[in-house]
Amino acid sequence: MKAAHQAPPAPDPLRELGKVRELARQGPDGEATRRQHAKGKLTARERIDLLLDKGSFVEVEPLRRHRATGFGLEAKRPYTDGVVTGWGTVDGRTTFVYAHDFRIFGGALGEAHAQKIHKIMDMAVAAGAPLVSLNDGAGARIQEGVSALAGYGGIFSRNTRASGVIPQISVMLGPCAGGASYSPALTDFVFAVRGVSQMFVTGPDVVQTVTGEEISHEGLGGADVHGGTSGVAHFVYDDEETCLDEVRYLLSLLPSNNRELAPVGAGGDPADRVCEALVDLVPAEGNRSYDIRQVIEEIVDDGEHMEVHAIWAPNLVCSLARLDGHVVGVVANQPSVTAGVLDIRASEKGARFVQFCDAFNIPLITLVDVPGFLPGVEQEHGGIIRHGAKLLYAYCNATVPRVSVVLRKAYGGAYIVMDSRSIGVDVAFAWPGNEIAVMGADAAANVVFRREIAAADDPDAVRRQKIEEYRRELVHPYYAAERGLVDDVIDPRETRSALARSLAMLRAKDRDLPRRKHGNPPQ
Repeated sequence: MKAAHQAPPAPDPLRELGKVRELARQGPDGEATRRQHAKGKLTARERIDLLLDKGSFVEVEPLRRHRATGFGLEAKRPYTDGVVTGWGTVDGRTTFVYAHDFRIFGGALGEAHAQKIHKIMDMAVAAGAPLVSLNDGAGARIQEGVSALAGYGGIFSRNTRASGVIPQISVMLGPCAGGASYSPALTDFVFAVRGVSQMFVTGPDVVQTVTGEEISHEGLGGADVHGGTSGVAHFVYDDEETCLDEVRYLLSLLPSNNRELAPVGAGGDPADRVCEALVDLVPAEGNRSYDIRQVIEEIVDDGEHMEVHAIWAPNLVCSLARLDGHVVGVVANQPSVTAGVLDIRASEKGARFVQFCDAFNIPLITLVDVPGFLPGVEQEHGGIIRHGAKLLYAYCNATVPRVSVVLRKAYGGAYIVMDSRSIGVDVAFAWPGNEIAVMGADAAANVVFRREIAAADDPDAVRRQKIEEYRRELVHPYYAAERGLVDDVIDPRETRSALARSLAMLRAKDRDLPRRKHGNPPQ
């Protein structure tokens, strides 16, 4: 008697799902992961685990695969298509992320890859939450032709629409060449890692072919190049772990979107703390240097501040910090670098920072000790007028609470630009030794009394007399206060409490700009 025919067991859909999801999570074979680690680089998922709170990541489209054919692509259709996208939390607050997986197609962008990024960017804007991109890709996927280029266009347009709506942070953790480099440039902050990050529009081979210049990948577009020379990178670190930890810290200082305020800290540092050290930190003599960062550390909560563009245009310091628990943006001249003058780079740096703070409801504190704009043919021909106007425009256009303190000297047009009363600062303070004037007394006397000094029997004696006269009449510490150009001359030791009280008063500030599509700032 024949045995009854038995049908094969029905497939277990849950088991099949588990296999597919595990394939997507693991990515390519272990050798690809070993190659990534051998380069000193983490994988996309390892990076996401460091960025987000443990166990909070929710992946979007992990099973997405491309549909392209030709050049062998139809035989290679890995899950995720080389980019991991989703959301999670940082300190309990929702954050969206996408991370290129260099193990798959070298992280190159194709049509499906781009559509995943487009979706997560749209979700971030809709949810009103920050977007962090972990960049490690070889540019456009050449085999997909113009479809890949169109994918970049979709990213760029979304970067632009999201600008000033949600914080956008780019973390450079590998190569970023050609058109791909413009997405990070459109975001609010760029982080880079030494020995790992590389950004350039055209690589060393093309540069050598076109110009004859020989240069390495690191020398052309490494982290320190973009951190200190080009200004493309705002933050530079030695390893990925430290970099991603600092991204988390930056997110803790930012609001989720432009309709919210930044998170308020515990505020354990008393707002009325007396800053005794300020008396000795700033020399009375205007030509003696000091480190303005020490002044900032004395004023802000617990001495902690996150300096933006620390190694680019160091004659101006821009930092995020907390004062009485509330996040503030600090803009300060740095007398220890070129006497703290404003130049092309410093003006661009300050303008960008002021605009960011204004877009995301972060009050501004400006610490002024500026001798003027940097003179010279190079600066004039480089467009110091145009670039200096960027900082002026940014301050004039800012509607957030603004408080300034003249620590020592504030001369000429640079005084006006550094958030003076005449361009709309809400509260202006000055220390007792301040000198607010068109120029220093020495230079002014040489101009105003030039003929009288030249005709004198003892020119040096007359010059000294005129310098003292000019200083007594126009450059004394209370001249600006007598004319309402500063609200008060304060004891330096009371700077922290004066700033905290002023910002508390301004917390509900409401100022509307004229109705317009947008302004036309100087470029």
